[in-house]
Amino acid sequence: MDSVLIVSSSEKAAGLLVPMLSENGIVSLTTAKTAGEARRMTIERDFDLCIINAPLSDETGEALSRDLARGGDSQVIILVRAELSDAVANAVEDDGVLVVGKPVKAAVMRSVLRLTKAASNRMSALKTKNRALLQKIEDIRLIDRAKCILIEYLRMSETQAHHYIEKQAMDMRMTKREVALNILKTYEE
Repeated sequence: MDSVLIVSSSEKAAGLLVPMLSENGIVSLTTAKTAGEARRMTIERDFDLCIINAPLSDETGEALSRDLARGGDSQVIILVRAELSDAVANAVEDDGVLVVGKPVKAAVMRSVLRLTKAASNRMSALKTKNRALLQKIEDIRLIDRAKCILIEYLRMSETQAHHYIEKQAMDMRMTKREVALNILKTYEE
């Protein structure tokens, strides 16, 4: 995690978080004092981690934590008074927000940061895999459209169209996607 947004109406509390984060290798820290300011910042820039020290001067912080968790790729931690942690957790955990009771001990914060980093890495890997699968689906659609064109214009069977695309890809050292795109360009224009 490279960039962190700390949202805290208390400068003292924000100041206590900075060394904990620095110990864990986080160097790019940005602070906001209100939920409104934090929302504006997250529109302009993505953060890997958002830490909310609740309550904020303009809201409790729960709505902000849910919005940030739903709205992007950021991991979100909300710090609340220990006696409120269960109630807040019930309200925000379904959105993927981690709830930590205050006062926060350094060892607990280190563990929570490791947990959020692990979750972030896993989410990143899943997104990469998802992009690859979506690309495969798009390739299959293109190839199927090209097959349909070969069937319609050249009166090939589906098997012949499939073999034609495969052979063209091998002979021309192209991907089946590139061959399909060439077929689509030729016959759809």
